[in-house]
Amino acid sequence: MDYKDSLNLPKTSFKMKANLKQKEPEMLKKWDKMNIEKYVRENRKDAPKFLLHDGPPYANGDIHMGHALNKVLKDVVIKYKTMQGFNAPYVPGWDTHGLPIEHKVTTELGEKAEQLSKVQLRKICKDYALKQVKKQKKGFQRLGVRGEWENPYLTLIPEYEAGVLNVLKSLVESGNVYRNKKPIYWCSECQTALAEAEVEYHDHSSPSIFVKFELEKNTYIVIWTTTPWTLPANVAIALHEKFEYSKVKVNNEYWIMATELVDKVMKTAKIENYEIVEKFLGKEMEGKKAKHPFIDRDSLIVFADYVTLEDGTGCVHTAPGHGAEDYQTGLKYKLPVISPVDEKGFLTEEAGKYAGLKIWDANSVIIKDLEASGHLVAVQKIKHSYPHCWRCKSPIIFRATEQWFVSVDNAGLRQKVLDEIKEVNWIPEWGENRITSMIADRPDWCISRQRSWGIPIPAVRCVETGEVVLTTKMMDQFINIVSKEGTDAWFKKELSEIFPEGIDYDKGSTFEKMEDILDVWIDSGASFESVVNSREELNKFPVDLYLEGSDQHRGWFNSSIFLSVAKYGKAPYKSVLTHGFIKDESGKKMSKSIGNVISPQEIIDQYGADILRLWVSSADYRGDIKISFDILKQQAEVYRKFRNTIRFLLGNIADFSPKNDYVEYKDMEEIDKWALLKLNKLIETVTNYYESYEFYKVHQALNKFCTIDMSSIYLDIIKDRLYTESTKSKLRRSAQTAMYEIAIALTKMMAPILTFTGEEIYLNLPEEAKTFETVQLEKWPEIKEEYNDKKLEEKWNKLLEMREEIMKALEEKRKNKEIGHSLETKVVVEAKSKEYEEILKSFDTYFLADSIIASQFEIGKVENGFEGNIVKVKVTKAEGKKCERCWKIDTEVGNDSEYTDVCPRCAAVLKGER
Repeated sequence: MDYKDSLNLPKTSFKMKANLKQKEPEMLKKWDKMNIEKYVRENRKDAPKFLLHDGPPYANGDIHMGHALNKVLKDVVIKYKTMQGFNAPYVPGWDTHGLPIEHKVTTELGEKAEQLSKVQLRKICKDYALKQVKKQKKGFQRLGVRGEWENPYLTLIPEYEAGVLNVLKSLVESGNVYRNKKPIYWCSECQTALAEAEVEYHDHSSPSIFVKFELEKNTYIVIWTTTPWTLPANVAIALHEKFEYSKVKVNNEYWIMATELVDKVMKTAKIENYEIVEKFLGKEMEGKKAKHPFIDRDSLIVFADYVTLEDGTGCVHTAPGHGAEDYQTGLKYKLPVISPVDEKGFLTEEAGKYAGLKIWDANSVIIKDLEASGHLVAVQKIKHSYPHCWRCKSPIIFRATEQWFVSVDNAGLRQKVLDEIKEVNWIPEWGENRITSMIADRPDWCISRQRSWGIPIPAVRCVETGEVVLTTKMMDQFINIVSKEGTDAWFKKELSEIFPEGIDYDKGSTFEKMEDILDVWIDSGASFESVVNSREELNKFPVDLYLEGSDQHRGWFNSSIFLSVAKYGKAPYKSVLTHGFIKDESGKKMSKSIGNVISPQEIIDQYGADILRLWVSSADYRGDIKISFDILKQQAEVYRKFRNTIRFLLGNIADFSPKNDYVEYKDMEEIDKWALLKLNKLIETVTNYYESYEFYKVHQALNKFCTIDMSSIYLDIIKDRLYTESTKSKLRRSAQTAMYEIAIALTKMMAPILTFTGEEIYLNLPEEAKTFETVQLEKWPEIKEEYNDKKLEEKWNKLLEMREEIMKALEEKRKNKEIGHSLETKVVVEAKSKEYEEILKSFDTYFLADSIIASQFEIGKVENGFEGNIVKVKVTKAEGKKCERCWKIDTEVGNDSEYTDVCPRCAAVLKGER
């Protein structure tokens, strides 16, 4: 007889095959149709606020894995906090001004770009930026990220620009903004100034030369430099006053250099015959003058602490127009600032006969001339770390130009920032030391750029005096216009229209506009003002969390805290969380040239976004994170196990009505109480890990619970009870009650990470389990104190220790092919201690057999069996016949006259007696 129809087999529309590629876009349509962001906001409008402020990605190109990692981490935080009962609005933003966009646009336009007015070029840049925003927005939404996508913040919109200028006005007001000619990073390819945050360091090959400067007849100071092109700007030679220097006789000349470096220099110059004839301290040299080797100019001997004995000669070529330290020395000694290089990197008339040469070409010409004149001591090539432009990757230079700066020390700003850093919660903790050292060492901030696409600095130059004017009164007038019309007004309107109340300057009356624009780090750094303090739905300052890559310690975190402290005296964030960077499986940086790049779209096309999200949660993101298709395959397997567990739970509560069938905790079977105890522990653990943003530990805890506590233990043990007991029996309803609680809690705990699957599970839960149209608004699962039974936990820990050893005994028999399925067996167990024996005796042997998926279980003496640490086990073939309904072997199969091929338990169920 076929008993299949008499079994309570699982029923669910939640399929094992996830088919995420097809289902996820359908879910996105559902969320779009219900306007999920508005729905969530409406339901949480009176809740306490949690604010994660989005650091704006740059609006250029497709989204990459770094974007995906960042946005998914933020989404997990937002969804978890929402379920914890917070109103957690997420307003995504984009950085839309700046050189990369302008560079892209002008490259595409070619020669046409030069024929365009600034307004026309800015319009094309804006259109390009908006197109990129649209493309990236689509990519982020496909990842399942919930946010205010219809009203994001963009740094190019008028309201935002006005907020940025408002922050700048505060800096002007406090006297922290000044204009000066000093050396700054300059990219001759992009033809603009660069801030420190826009500089990358790469290996670069440079000429290394040792040059003689004549001090007196036949006596020379030998300097060392890796930038021969800066020699036309040399005005001094720096020594260290405390170092010992030597006068070295070489042939008929005397060369001066640091004593400690003499042998090294001579070896480089391949000079074997030399003699130190005199030694003296550097302090004896201050104020002396040497002759420049090819320009009719003296070079003053000065002192500087940055002179070292690591390389060179201990005598440092000093050009205040081409180096930050040189410039500081120049201020001390009132040296002229000579910078004979134009914006394109060509030497100017000030460089004499080298005028018109590109600086890199000038190196070889200058070296050749120095050799011809007898001033070259040695030349070689060295490979060293050298600053490059973040955008075009070209080597950059220090070039002295008139620029706008923010003083980081005026009014004690630097110290205030350092004090505020201590008040912030840095995750990981090392972030505090990192940003502290960066703030402590940072020079004044060069905030002006010589480009078109950005927020103009509303300064004017007086034609009569040449003075540049920027006042708060001027800024107030300009901000008023910008808030309505945007910053294009600066390039479209006459000065009389921009400053209807006039320019407060009394030394002249004719003015011309300056056309410098602001560094984009001012743009993004002012987002606390332009977004957080300007949007009614946010309006929480400081915000709870900034979450970005660890490179932002020198970028957005840095600029934000500087500007916020300057304006409000405090940091804009309470906590800062950083993540590492994406690497390939072997730890290499992703690069198109290597061919190891994986895009989010590739992962979505192969696996679906939830597998990508699961991968994000699996990684300890505090360091760099590895990705490969093998790693993703492993995550797909973890996902399959999650899905399998959930499917089993859903399938076995299909006929369960929480209203009518719920079994009170006190009346439940012991194993079901144990399952709820484990659920309680999981809720506590997972909640703590979500709170500390350790999502990889959430991943591990959920994985262990599903694969071990559920699949390997609980669900395996109760399977017989679920399938074979009477549908409405208390035994079955007890298990279903536990499974119902577990299914709801698991769904909620998975939902912030597996956003699509969490919603799919939620829709398949019994109606009584659902309060909202989406799991994203459900209340986070809570610990139930009645489930925390310490005695039960201790008892079950010991039972499971015994079970583990019994399972090993069964596995040994299976390996030796003495048994097939464990249901074929009878297991006799002898506990080695009274304590463990008492625990075994507290359970009926029918349950103990179920706990190891055997047909028969006996507590008794064991000889010649498996020897474990706490039990002895004897495994034999079970006695009796196989029940055709439950497949257990029982000596009483056939005793029932009506059902002759089933065990007594199954016969009673079939007759409705159980």
